[in-house]
Amino acid sequence: MPEASHRPYTPVPLTAVRIDGGFWGERLRVNRQHTLPAVFRQLRDTGRLAALRQTWRPGDAPVPHVFWDSDVAKSVEALAYAVVTDGDPTQRRMLDDVARLIVAAQQPDGYLNSHYTPVEPHKRFTNLRDKHELYCAGHLMEAAVAHHAATGETFFLHAMRRYADLIGATFGRAAGQRRGYCGHEEIELALVKLAHATDEPRYLRLAEYFVDERGRQPHYFDLEARARGEDPAAFWARTYAYNQSHVPVREQAEVVGHAVRAMYLYSAVADLADEFEDPTLLETSDRLWHNLTSRRMYITGGTGPSRHNEGFTTDYDLPDETAYAETCATIALINWNQRMLQFGGESRFADILERGLYNGFLSGVSLAGNTFYYENPLSSAGDHHHVPWFQCPCCPPNVARTIAS
Repeated sequence: MPEASHRPYTPVPLTAVRIDGGFWGERLRVNRQHTLPAVFRQLRDTGRLAALRQTWRPGDAPVPHVFWDSDVAKSVEALAYAVVTDGDPTQRRMLDDVARLIVAAQQPDGYLNSHYTPVEPHKRFTNLRDKHELYCAGHLMEAAVAHHAATGETFFLHAMRRYADLIGATFGRAAGQRRGYCGHEEIELALVKLAHATDEPRYLRLAEYFVDERGRQPHYFDLEARARGEDPAAFWARTYAYNQSHVPVREQAEVVGHAVRAMYLYSAVADLADEFEDPTLLETSDRLWHNLTSRRMYITGGTGPSRHNEGFTTDYDLPDETAYAETCATIALINWNQRMLQFGGESRFADILERGLYNGFLSGVSLAGNTFYYENPLSSAGDHHHVPWFQCPCCPPNVARTIAS
């Protein structure tokens, strides 16, 4: 385990670095000139941007989906990073235009979701287990932080503060609050970023609450399901290990469940270990890191062999041809190891970071930059190809923001 639970190292600001040539210079150029335009074209063509205008009415198609806002948010974050490093005025105008479109969709109480507001306004925050509301909120917060860093503008950041304040008033352990947390982790790490951008410590405390409440009894997802009139035992995944809420986070010893969710959670655990100088959280992160890297990770840095749960099964179950190894999971692995590296500069974290960056992640985008992999098997019969988009297209904008960063 790293010697201290406070990080002596901090990442170099994006504004202090310029990469013009070499391997990554070419990937940055392709990302800026081809990947980002391809992603935003898909956002327009699939209705994701239009959904933010809140004009959907019953009978219209397509119906805004519960995770659409996350796709837009990751794309905005990617565009913000590109604007920082390249300063293209056309991309800057697009960045502000989409940011204003997002902010215009915010409700008077701070709520912001392009599905629930027009489609199911009476069901807000009633199914955190499955419906990605807080996950989308987290990605919007990350986008707002990136937009502020790129432009100096505060309108998007202030909007996400209002949303974070609504979430903080809704969830917690005080009287009248719900003791909930998201089924798809991400907001936890986003709140840390928001706290840094706004110098507001209550967002750190909210992130800590979301991590520490996870898996406690009585289980919130059971209570929430019963309130919806559902039997908790009917949960399709059959176990809360799927979303890492089977036991409290500090008691977890094995990397389990959906791989992307797990890696985002562990990134937040590492962040909070530093923020609160909490050795037990750092020990948790290190323990899970050892379990993953010694028993449950591909040689490429890919994680999660199973299509069934987009995640983990048992120790050493790492088949080649049927490997799922979702691109987003490797991106989250990279983020986790980048955070762990800051505690002591240990090479083991840099090794995994680079292994994932050059292998399990970079295979997720074609050299042309406009087609992608969701799954990254280690072998195929020649029938696995990059494609322009997916029904669940979390990976393309995630690729764009990772390269741009």
